[in-house]
Amino acid sequence: MTAIPLAAPATPDVVPPRLPGVGTPGRKAVISREDIIAAALKLVGPNRSVSTLSLREVAREAGIAPNSFYRQFRDMDELAVALIERAGQSLRHIIGESRQRATTERSVVRGSVEAFMEQLRSDDKLLHILLREGSVGSDAFKQAVDRQLSYFEDELRRDLIRLAQANGTGLYEPALTAKAITRLVFTMGATAMDLPAEQHTHFTEQVVLMVRMIVAGTQTMAAMAPDQPAR
Repeated sequence: MTAIPLAAPATPDVVPPRLPGVGTPGRKAVISREDIIAAALKLVGPNRSVSTLSLREVAREAGIAPNSFYRQFRDMDELAVALIERAGQSLRHIIGESRQRATTERSVVRGSVEAFMEQLRSDDKLLHILLREGSVGSDAFKQAVDRQLSYFEDELRRDLIRLAQANGTGLYEPALTAKAITRLVFTMGATAMDLPAEQHTHFTEQVVLMVRMIVAGTQTMAAMAPDQPAR
C-alpha cells in the first residue's frame, strides 16, 4: 500500500513590520496644523467659503484620516477661526508697513487703501476669507472677523494720532474715526471682490476719496471743539 504524504503544516502569512513614520498608503502619518490650513486654503475660492467646507473634504485634501483632524483642531469652526486670524495678521502687516512710511494724512489714506486693494487683486485667499466670512459665516466666524477689525482700528487710531500731532492737524474722536475708515474699506473691499479687473483703479480712487471725506470731517469737527484731546 502506497503511503500518502502528509501535507506540510500551513505557515501564517508574514506581515512585514511597518517602518516608523510610514502610515496607511496615500495618507500622511504625521500631520500639522499648517498642513490642514494649507489644505483648507486649496479648497476655498471666489465661490466657496470656509463655512461650506466639510471635515472630510479637508481631511481628504490634507491626505489624512478624518480622525487625525481632531489632533490639531477641535472642529471646523476652530479651523475657520485660525484661517481668519491668519488673514488678519497677514493684512495688518502689509498695511502697517504702508502706514509707517506715510508722513501725512493724505499719504496714509492712499497708501493704506492701495495696499489693501493690491492685496485683493493678488487673489489672496486669506483676504477673501476675512471679507467673506464676516457676512456669511457662523457666529464664531463673525466674532473672529470682528476681533480682527478691532485690531485694525486700534492700529489705525494710533497712526492717525501720530500724524495729527506731527502735522498739527485736528483729530476728533480718533477711535471712532478709525472705526469708520476701517469698516468702510472692508465693506467696499467685499464689493470689489466681484468687480472686473478694469474697474479696480476707478474703484480704488472712489474709496480713497471716501476715506478723505471722513478725515476732512474729523479735522473740521476737531476745529469746532479744540479742547477735545486726541486719544
